[in-house]
Amino acid sequence: MATLLDSDTVTDSEARFVAQDPVNISRRGVLLGTAGAASGALVIGFGLPVGTARAQAAAPAPIPVRVPAFLEIRPDNTVRFLSPFMEGGQGVFTAMAQIVGEELDMDPARFVVEAAPAGKVFQVMDGGMRITGGSMSVRLTYETMRRLGASARMMLLEAAAHRLGVAAAELTTEPGRVLHAGSGRSLAYGELAGGALDLAVPDPAIVKLKDPATFRWIGKPVARLDMHDKATGKAIYAIDCKVEGMLHAAVQHAPRLGLTVAGIANEEEVAAMRGVHSVHRIGGAVAVVAERWWHAKRAAEALRVEWQDPGKDTDVRYMPADFSTEAFAERLANEKGNGQDAEISGDAAKALSGAATVVEATYRSQYVHHAQLEPPSALASFNPDGSLELWMPNQAPEMFQAEVAKFAGLAPEQVKIHSPLLGGFFGRHFLYPGGNPYPQAIQLAKAVGRPVKLIWSREEEFLRDPLRPMAVVRFRGGLDDKGRPVALEAVSVTEGPSEGIANKRSAELDDSALEGITKKAYAIPDKRIAQLFVKNPTTLAYWRSVGNSMNDFFYECFLDEMADKGGQDPYELRLALLEGNARLTNLLHAVAELSGGWKRGPFTAADGSRRARGIAMASPFGTEAAAIAEVSIVKGQVMVHDVWEAIDPGSIVNPAIVEAQVNSAVTLGLSQVLLEETVYENGMPTARNYDLYPILPPDRMARVHVKIVESGAKMGGIGEPPLPAVPPAVANAVSALTGRRVRSMPLSRHSFDAA
Repeated sequence: MATLLDSDTVTDSEARFVAQDPVNISRRGVLLGTAGAASGALVIGFGLPVGTARAQAAAPAPIPVRVPAFLEIRPDNTVRFLSPFMEGGQGVFTAMAQIVGEELDMDPARFVVEAAPAGKVFQVMDGGMRITGGSMSVRLTYETMRRLGASARMMLLEAAAHRLGVAAAELTTEPGRVLHAGSGRSLAYGELAGGALDLAVPDPAIVKLKDPATFRWIGKPVARLDMHDKATGKAIYAIDCKVEGMLHAAVQHAPRLGLTVAGIANEEEVAAMRGVHSVHRIGGAVAVVAERWWHAKRAAEALRVEWQDPGKDTDVRYMPADFSTEAFAERLANEKGNGQDAEISGDAAKALSGAATVVEATYRSQYVHHAQLEPPSALASFNPDGSLELWMPNQAPEMFQAEVAKFAGLAPEQVKIHSPLLGGFFGRHFLYPGGNPYPQAIQLAKAVGRPVKLIWSREEEFLRDPLRPMAVVRFRGGLDDKGRPVALEAVSVTEGPSEGIANKRSAELDDSALEGITKKAYAIPDKRIAQLFVKNPTTLAYWRSVGNSMNDFFYECFLDEMADKGGQDPYELRLALLEGNARLTNLLHAVAELSGGWKRGPFTAADGSRRARGIAMASPFGTEAAAIAEVSIVKGQVMVHDVWEAIDPGSIVNPAIVEAQVNSAVTLGLSQVLLEETVYENGMPTARNYDLYPILPPDRMARVHVKIVESGAKMGGIGEPPLPAVPPAVANAVSALTGRRVRSMPLSRHSFDAA
């Protein structure tokens, strides 16, 4: 078992981290772990139902799932809660504390929330899994987490009844205390923890949840639990972790995917550099292990490596030396074929042939990096008993545990995954073949016989970051004699992210390749949506809001094109196509009202600039969103002044976090549509850092206005859904302002004049 630095109390690393004194110039403390519950604490093993039933009385008999040690009530009346989901800035730790605290009747501010270790007991999502992604964390475990808190409260009431010699039915609670009104006596939860230890977990069938009308914290802007540590530099990320006897490592990756090491011209010279421990060949990369990371980085950069192409029969993803994104986009646009049907309604071909007008357009999206703030890292440490511990950013501990076990030749129970805070992710910390540093860290730790922390420099990260796919969508839209859409065909030429990660195409279509152009709510009677598969030479990944981030841009912009061709106002056309859909009609009205009333323009603003507005909608991850953007042109480039966004996730937990997430998603959406693009030339990315990969600077950020609509529909996601409507709203506004339809992102590729 690895001993974490500066700890006198570490008894088990499957535990919480405790901030210690600052140890480096970043002022971040070292995280330490202990699995032991505080003395006298109530540690609850729950039999919890896993299901989505919202009406308790009507719910089928729940299947108990053993979920031990989620919750620990300490003698000091604080609560330690092991979250099944990772905190990466989206506020899930706070949301979990709100949900559990609501039913437990404990102020969320009294919670210390930590990421749960890998283990089946923490797979509480529907289907027996857990993934921090897809905006699933809260929406798929809301009921389960409520039951967890309610079960704990019942156990505390039973313990208090025994201590006070009264019936449990005579007792009530207020935050953190059990009360007996008849005698005026009360007991703090922390006093009851020891007595509750031996009680049985309540039968899920008798656990009653609170009436939402009585909620004390759910639905309120409860303060974030992680803000203080982040604001004071105490928050700990994987890159900050260290253990006794640890060495550091840096790598130099092959310049193109698939290449291997043929030789190193100056290996002995580099091995003799200051601080260097050893030099290693690790398949597609060379690594230097050193006492300090800076020494390792400088030595890795100094290595003069001869790279060789793979053999003809290899199945590795290979990047040809002549690959360029421009040429690949051309290939996608001209790929022959009609693709495989994904969604069919009516007879699109017949309707198109009979339409009064046919509109055709080809759209294109770009590769984009995740560009998260924290560079990837992994700390690997073998214990004397042969077991392995890993500290690394990840969004799915069990998935990583299984793959690490396979890679290291161990049983899964011999692999312990530690999951520190994520320094931003946007989909970056899933399990991507070749896109994670942990295999290299394991190899190096095994080779040197000591713990090794490997950090990919920003340059190495930009070389190996798996990308959001590039796609080209060919549209044909049919209009009737009144200019109203009656038919739509969309063929997406692409490889989906799931297909790319698997490095093969399955028998089923990859939904993530097409989401955003399939299942749209607009009443267009005849339509055909299809995918024409073309394999990418780059590695692929999920990017924030996944397929919706590009596909809603395609669809919502083309819908505006059809509106223009048919002489329709795009806002009024959307209302007409959503007639009878009360939820989306209400959302459209809400965003228009939020913006002060729909007006497309162009118009002259108070500052004398010429401006226009665009509108778009999206339905990702169970949530509905509608956005309006107002733009002008400044020195040939698009300036977005305001974004109004109405979002309907059905119901919410924390409105302040929802608003923050909308702001965050709008920022990334603007960055994507205005600036971000991964360009390849000669088989390599032209940008290896932020100097050549610009992200949205503060002076180009728009004012964001948010309206949350709680329609009461089934709870949807929050983190990702606000993004997809933003890029098309901006592009539609630019078209209204300039009279020029732009069908690709980013808009910085073009120069504009206001009409």
